[in-house]
Amino acid sequence: MYDRRLLRFTAPDLLIIDDLGLRPLQHDEPLDLYEVIRQRYERGALIITSNRSVEEWAPLFKDELLASAAADRLLHHSHVLVMEGETYRNPRTRRRAQEPTTH
Repeated sequence: MYDRRLLRFTAPDLLIIDDLGLRPLQHDEPLDLYEVIRQRYERGALIITSNRSVEEWAPLFKDELLASAAADRLLHHSHVLVMEGETYRNPRTRRRAQEPTTH
């Protein structure tokens, strides 16, 4: 059963994990995430979005060795894009950014 569920995340050509680290990983989630990363390593494309820097991902795994192994696989052959600026998810923030300033 576990292997069948894991196949849902390891089989696609592209897997997108959105908002990694938004909440702490609990119970078996760190091991499950590592297993997905391990099985996809050099076999399938993976996009991860996060509001945390890559350096902040290690505590998510609650195990330094597991975090290091995951990071090695994730960062090998990767492109890390750091985006800064206003959010486009909050319409009020977007509206303020578009309003002309008067001084």
